[in-house]
Amino acid sequence: MKQNVMLWTGAGQIGMAIARRMGYGMKIIVGDKKLENAEKTAELMNQAGFDVVPVEMDLSSRESICATIAEGQSYGPVKMLVNAAGVSPSQASIETILKVDLYGTAVLLEETGKVICPGGVGVTISSQSGFRMPALTAQEDELLACTPVEELLKLDLLREDRIKDTLHAYQLAKRCNEKRVMAQSVEWGKRGARLNAIAPGIIVTPLAMDEFCGIRGDFYKNMFAKCPAGRPSTADEIANVAELLMSDRGSFITGSTFLADGGATAAYYYGDLNC
Repeated sequence: MKQNVMLWTGAGQIGMAIARRMGYGMKIIVGDKKLENAEKTAELMNQAGFDVVPVEMDLSSRESICATIAEGQSYGPVKMLVNAAGVSPSQASIETILKVDLYGTAVLLEETGKVICPGGVGVTISSQSGFRMPALTAQEDELLACTPVEELLKLDLLREDRIKDTLHAYQLAKRCNEKRVMAQSVEWGKRGARLNAIAPGIIVTPLAMDEFCGIRGDFYKNMFAKCPAGRPSTADEIANVAELLMSDRGSFITGSTFLADGGATAAYYYGDLNC
């Protein structure tokens, strides 16, 4: 019997929190670059009554992305996308960040948009970092939003000699995510589907723990200590936002990026958060 399918990329805490909130009764395909991560997550979810199939998926590869989508389609119509895959500024090089977080996300949104079924919905996890950069020109924003995917990494503003460091690359990637969601939501809308993004702040996950112990550890600790919320967030709080966006209560919301950072960006611009 055919089932509605959720495609879920990135077998981490945020993706799992959203999948647990929205994936009951669905066939869930969880893809991760490390198959063992996907397998462990699938086992945990299946023991809780979900129906999860693990696959190996590399977000930097169009071929791998398309294979994951095809795996999902073999079980039924693709109804939901949860993209929580990516790398961080402390984990990867400029080249890898652009290939995974920027190019890979653009490919995933485009390819899923070609098959998403009517009434379908997608959410991609971006970052507050996209809001920390000076504004780009209208032309640069349009280039990030609309340039054919295979030409994205050839844009002048994404040349490595114009990117200061891995954090700057990450900010550019997340700004591109925001613009890509806006543009792709138009295409998804032609199929009767919706697409949004969430830009979290500091979320307590194993990835965040790596950041706290890395070269930018003091930067991040200062950020959540001085933000209005005064603390980091949990993955379940991001799932709260995703539940709104992916449920019928969010039926008039598409093409948007929701900033969920405890007020860190507000404090960065208008408070005493000197990062």
